[in-house]
Amino acid sequence: MAKKILIVDDAAFMRMMIKDILTKNGFEVVGEAADGAQAVEKYKETSPDLVTMDITMPEMDGITALKEIKKIDGSAKIIMCSAMGQQAMVIDAIQAGAKDFIVKPFQADRVIEAISKAIG
Repeated sequence: MAKKILIVDDAAFMRMMIKDILTKNGFEVVGEAADGAQAVEKYKETSPDLVTMDITMPEMDGITALKEIKKIDGSAKIIMCSAMGQQAMVIDAIQAGAKDFIVKPFQADRVIEAISKAIG
């Protein structure tokens, strides 16, 4: 069965890029969210195997959303997406329970490697 992924990014273009990479590699995208608050709601609705989470978003940022999702499901698997120069935030995210991080602009092989490793 295809692994279910929830994509969270405030940029529709970035969501589209990740979705394209994932669907081409046999993953099922079960939902998309444009901010952290939406991400928490979509997580409850879709129970994905993994979430790709942008760090910098309006309303609720990715690290706050990560913590909220972890409260709902302690075994949630979340990979953070960040632009270069956000190392401190990436470290915060990993300490808060993120499995890995991928850097924008996305490289398909790195995205698939991180997801495959996180899902195990």
